[in-house]
Formats: sequence, structure tokens, C-alpha cells
Amino acid sequence: MPNTKNFNIIPEEVKNVLIVRQHHQLGDMLCALPMFAAIRNKYPQAHITLIASPVSYDILKSKANPYLDEVINFNKQTIFHILSFFNGLYSRKYDIGIVPSTASISRTSHIINYIAGSKVRVGVESIGNKINKSANLLNIKSKFNWDEKKLHQTERNLDISKLIDCDISETDKKKVRIYFDNSEKEFVNRFYETTFPDKSKPVFMFHPGAAKAMNRWNPFNFVDLMAVLYKTYDPYLCLTSGPIDKEITDLIKDELTQLNIPCEVIEKTPIRKVGALIEKATLYITNDTGTMHVASYVNANVVGLFGPTNGYEWGPVNERGCYIQSPGNDINGITVDNVFELSKSVILNHSVK
Repeated sequence: MPNTKNFNIIPEEVKNVLIVRQHHQLGDMLCALPMFAAIRNKYPQAHITLIASPVSYDILKSKANPYLDEVINFNKQTIFHILSFFNGLYSRKYDIGIVPSTASISRTSHIINYIAGSKVRVGVESIGNKINKSANLLNIKSKFNWDEKKLHQTERNLDISKLIDCDISETDKKKVRIYFDNSEKEFVNRFYETTFPDKSKPVFMFHPGAAKAMNRWNPFNFVDLMAVLYKTYDPYLCLTSGPIDKEITDLIKDELTQLNIPCEVIEKTPIRKVGALIEKATLYITNDTGTMHVASYVNANVVGLFGPTNGYEWGPVNERGCYIQSPGNDINGITVDNVFELSKSVILNHSVK
């Protein structure tokens, strides 16, 4: 592992830190939250800037975010936007620039980090057999074989920040959260008072969509699960729906209507407000997708459903989170009974608290 002393990193003198993670996957970004916390812990006086994609920009762009001072959307619309973007970065004079590659390796991210003029540039030399062809743009780097160790994505991100001695304790990892401002909290309170007025009834939320078709549990499984939960607990039922999920949520809503089971649908709502709504729910059952990670970092009672992807690598890491791994690559190897039984234990633990 590189010796950071060779690069004269004196924590008290670090004024600006750049993190470049402009991938489009929301879950990948949120798995880096403990790493952001570790960097903040090491350099509390520094101005920490994150470069994000339009997909993951909104969830972290908030004054309530204690880990980041600035979140920049990488705007590539015109050459003017690109030049303005790089001029702004270069003028900041970054002491440290980090490219946390844990799943895919982005050449663009390394170029951004390099052009920004970061004195110390941190990242991966390779991930298993995947060579970083941009590793020459880094001056602190290491080879990682995370798959052999079956490490979660949060730990993979932290392994990269550990190259410059940025880490946090197990206790502090559990405290890493998405925080909400007063307007977002007020929105949630109004929504619950209007939509779920009977405070004695639990609120069960579900996310049946996902960007990848192979990560979607059969929507009719959701219908059957929601029906049995409704019969057992008489809860409020609610679906969360992203821009690409409308066809699935409409189908489920129609099927439930035919069964005379009421169900709300949250759609066309900013992701931070969706997260704030999930935080207050009694139960959140979701496919392996971005909102599952949102639920994890608001410490919701979340149950993640996993088929071809590995729950040990991508599952909820919060103390109230859990997941079910299909016995095969097909997510529909998970039965309704499997999810119902696990949900019962989650609901019981919630009622005890």
C-alpha cells in the first residue's frame, strides 16, 4: 500500500478535496456515503466537492448533507459548459482528488480529476482482473481483489479512502445517514396526515420497479404479497414509482383495485422527498434498485429482493435492513411466502421498538 507520507499530506493543511463519481447508478453513489463520512472525519476543515451525474445529483445536493460542501452536476451539453466546468474546477486548486471506482472504471472521471489539478490523485490500479487503463493519471493507487473477499460496496469504497488514511469505526458507519431539511420534513408530515390519517395503522410501502429487468420481481408476486399483508395487518399500502416504473405500478394498482384493496402511488416526486416518506414507513419492500439504498440510508425497515446480483455486495447495510437472496440467478426463485415470513419478523421488531 502506498505511503501517504511521500505525498506530504498534512491533514490540517488540506483545504479542498475533490471526489469524482459521475456514474449514473444511484445505488453506486449511495454506497459511497460512508467513504464521504470518513473523508469528512479526516479533513473536517476542508471544502469537500463531489462531482455527480444528473441521476445521482439530487439525492446528495442539500444543505442538510453533513459530509459534502458542494455537489456539482457534470454538464456536458455544450463545449461552453465543458470549458466553464473545468475552469471552475482548476481555479479551486484541490489538494486531494479521489476517483472511487468499485464496480466500473470511468476514464472520464480520471480525466476530470487530473485536469482539475489535484496534487494527490487517489484510486484503483485494478479491480480483480480488470485493469484501470487510466491508472497513470493517479499517484496513489492499489490493486484490489474485493470479489474474493465478498466485500460489500460500502467497504470497497472505504478501501479506496484508506489509501490516504480515511476510515471510520463500525459504530460510526451505522450512523451514516441521508438527512432532510425542515421543508422536506414538513412535506412528509403533511403527506402522512392527509394520505395516512389513522396513526394506529401501519404504512407498508413497495417498490416493484428497477432499471434492469432481471432485478424485477414479478409484479403479480407483489400483488399477492400486498393482498396477504393487507388481510393480515390492515395497513395503508403505497407504491413508490420512478420515471420508468409507471407500467408496472399501474398494473399492480389495477389488480389491487379489482381486489378492493386501496393503494396509493407516489410518483413524479423528487427522490429526497421519496426518501423522507420511506423513512417514516413501517415497512419497505423493494427490488434491488436505487430506492433500496435510499431506504437503507434513512434507516428504514427495508427488505431487499435479490436475484442475479449479490445481496452480500449490494444489500441494505442499515441496522433495520435485510434482504432475501434467490436460490438461483432468477429473482422469481423468491416466493411470496419467503417475503411474507421475513416481513412478519421485520414488522414485529418495528412494533417492539
